[in-house]
Amino acid sequence: MIVLGISAFFHDAAASLIKDGVLVAAVEEERFTRKKHDYHFPKNAIQYCLDEARITIDQVDYIAFYEKPLLKFERVANQFFQSFPRGFFAFANTMPSWLKEKLRIRRIIRKKTGYLKDIFFIDHHLSHAASSYLMSPFFDAALLTLDGVGELASATYGYGKGNTIVLEKEIQFPHSLGLLYSTVTGYCGFSINSGEYKLMGLSAYGKPTYYHQLKKIIDIKQDGSFALDMGYFSYDHKMKMPSKKFLEEFGHPLEQDGEITQHHKDMASSVQKILEETLFKILSALHLTYHSDNLCMGGGVALNSVANGKILKNTPFKNLYIQPSAGDGGGSVGAAAYVYYSLLNKKRTRHMSTAYLGPKYTYDQVKNFLDTHSIRYTEFTEEKKLLTNVAHLIYQNKVVGWFQGRMEFGPRALGARSILSNPCNSEMQRILNTKVKHREKFRPFAPAICVEDVKDYFECDKNIPPAADFMLMVYPIQQEKRNLIPAVTHVDGSGRLQVVRKEQNPRFYSLIKSFGNISNIPILINTSFNIRGEPIVCTPLDAYRCMMGTGIDYLVIENFLIKREDNLRDAWDSEKYATD
Repeated sequence: MIVLGISAFFHDAAASLIKDGVLVAAVEEERFTRKKHDYHFPKNAIQYCLDEARITIDQVDYIAFYEKPLLKFERVANQFFQSFPRGFFAFANTMPSWLKEKLRIRRIIRKKTGYLKDIFFIDHHLSHAASSYLMSPFFDAALLTLDGVGELASATYGYGKGNTIVLEKEIQFPHSLGLLYSTVTGYCGFSINSGEYKLMGLSAYGKPTYYHQLKKIIDIKQDGSFALDMGYFSYDHKMKMPSKKFLEEFGHPLEQDGEITQHHKDMASSVQKILEETLFKILSALHLTYHSDNLCMGGGVALNSVANGKILKNTPFKNLYIQPSAGDGGGSVGAAAYVYYSLLNKKRTRHMSTAYLGPKYTYDQVKNFLDTHSIRYTEFTEEKKLLTNVAHLIYQNKVVGWFQGRMEFGPRALGARSILSNPCNSEMQRILNTKVKHREKFRPFAPAICVEDVKDYFECDKNIPPAADFMLMVYPIQQEKRNLIPAVTHVDGSGRLQVVRKEQNPRFYSLIKSFGNISNIPILINTSFNIRGEPIVCTPLDAYRCMMGTGIDYLVIENFLIKREDNLRDAWDSEKYATD
């Protein structure tokens, strides 16, 4: 039995494929088109999934789309009529996309793929819930989804039992914790739907000075339900987030790339505290209702790793699962999983323990690329020699692009398409942000550490959630260890942890161990292999171009080591194209 999952037309289009109970492939369209958050129909992602499964579209039994377009259009239309005439221009701006694409998805799928069998449309938040619960190791769990908005809901609460998912309660648009966070994201000068993680990182630099002012905007009940004072927002009738009342209360918003002040840092800290407080109340009520020690979370808010790291300490739950692509891209997995496991009632035999679900390149493909482009390289026939050499380069403060095996699914690089460097060098954060990533100086970097060494460096949960494997948990670094790894120690003493297991990524695991043997610090800086405004690299060409246009010193593609200085600088300069 084969089910193809699709998400598209809003942001982060993606495709996933489940074959006989195995998640064979999952990938975002942006990785192929090189357009960050590409929302168009994921034709390239679909083709990759089919190729990876070695099938044609005719062999797919069902296609699952991650939301119900007609229901969403009904909400948009009702929103227009309720806000008329204020919402006319916003409604008019969205109409062409609805008429051209969003109301014709079934037809578009058939036209683009040639698929003639059944297509299921799965509710947006049900897709989020399924992407977490049905991909988890749990067979019972409380379920929470939080994002901006799906069709009608911005939050859903429910439970999973066996293959059954029941969402019993929801918070409906325009009341949305995700949109509150996005409003402050835009207010602080970051792009909405992509800059929320920047706001999360910025929050550590501020104090929750505006907590009480923001608290007036959201009414949080003890049972976890909440409502916004919509007088502070315009997104229900305009293409803008904050209203005039919001700006009168907090001042004018920061322009993109404007100078971040203490005011903006404090706003970030304040809304982060609001989000966490609301989340913990919701989860405490959820545990009281469903009496499960297991929690599964989905939706864009589940990518807030700072909040995630506090869940098990601040709620009654003992176990937590969040899949690596908790946002809309992961909805393609959820839609496919819901059809396969819940509608078709197939037995659950595997959970999603890895994010390595994207394209890989063979030895011949890589060598042919290097030779065709006359790229100078050193080839290693012994893995140990390769890893030792790379570990020494990193110890010497060289920045290394690391391109290995199958590409990661989701927004985090996890040792397949990564930039690696020395966590012991206090200057490395500045070097990476300015000379490599071309991004804001305040942005932190993640420590990658082997599973058996985690508790020697981090104050983490007794049961480290699988979400830590996907870089979705922030934990305090032990006080006495912070000066040893300054480049991955955030201003508040925390680190966005990536737990590395040998069975998941043996080569990356061994590289970290090799670096530890040299430095006595079994940790590497791991950041995504891209520059600001670009998707993570997918192909050897993407990786090479990124190196040649940045301050990356070396590139390792499988067994090939490439030194930037040994090759002529490419005419393409990444810094020219670095955008938000």
